[in-house]
Amino acid sequence: MSRKGFAVLALVVALLPLALTNNYTYEVAIVVGLNAIVCVGLNLLIGYAGQISLGHAGFFGLGAYGSAILAARYGWPPFAALASAVAGVSFIAWVIGKPVLRLKGHYLAMATLGLGIIVAVVLATEDQITGGPDGMAVPPLGVASFVLQGEKLWYWIVGAVLLATVWLALNIIDSPHGRAWRALHGSEVAAGAIGIDPARHKLTAFVLSAASAALAGALTAHYSGFITPAKASFLHSIELVTMVVFGGMASTFGAVVGAAILTTLPQLLTALKEYEMVTLGAVMMLTMIFMPQGLVPTLEKALAAARRKPE
Repeated sequence: MSRKGFAVLALVVALLPLALTNNYTYEVAIVVGLNAIVCVGLNLLIGYAGQISLGHAGFFGLGAYGSAILAARYGWPPFAALASAVAGVSFIAWVIGKPVLRLKGHYLAMATLGLGIIVAVVLATEDQITGGPDGMAVPPLGVASFVLQGEKLWYWIVGAVLLATVWLALNIIDSPHGRAWRALHGSEVAAGAIGIDPARHKLTAFVLSAASAALAGALTAHYSGFITPAKASFLHSIELVTMVVFGGMASTFGAVVGAAILTTLPQLLTALKEYEMVTLGAVMMLTMIFMPQGLVPTLEKALAAARRKPE
């Protein structure tokens, strides 16, 4: 399924431009890809390792602002700024994750929520560095005189990064790390009894998920050319978790599908005006009621059952 699913995803990325008619549709596709990059990493933490995070937008914001500040304030080459921001956020996640991941359940949720709130407040109040609530301009990515601009070029960049992220996630899931995460999700006590180090493996999932969020944040900053603290808000964190749950936890392709649907659906519902959010909420509620395991796992089980059914 992993190879077939990856091939289908690559085919969709390759053929989707045929259906994109203008810059707006390209922009929506790019935002879908950026959200999917975050969700694939967050799914490793929530879906496989079983650790909740309600502050992941904080890592997204740190990646965005880290790259923006290094490039705009200190004159770093944009690619070096982006790589350094992702590495810096990964280190921060490693330092913070050690004490935070000792917590469980709602205690862990509250701790990660607090982390996200701290990041959002700092980004909004440090006016001299971040521009405060008004945000800051971000230099475009480029090498020498060549600048990466235009929705069509950025579509292929984000598509390539998404495919690389999915490929990496699939390989990690099939590795000893992935098997250890699934064991931890089932029972930390049982996993520890068979020689798995819960602290080390949970921390690995936390750092990888933070790195994917920081990468998407940095790409978002350089693509849009402007960044505000709203991207590090609690609401954005909830949106990301909702995408993972909606698509299906412990499903890499479910994370991508969840990001795609919940990013594009609000755009399609704008014609409903004041009923837009009501309709969106109803769709999400009905999906969770009738597909509690998420969209993709439920459809996979239905297809498998149909294949086994005798003619």
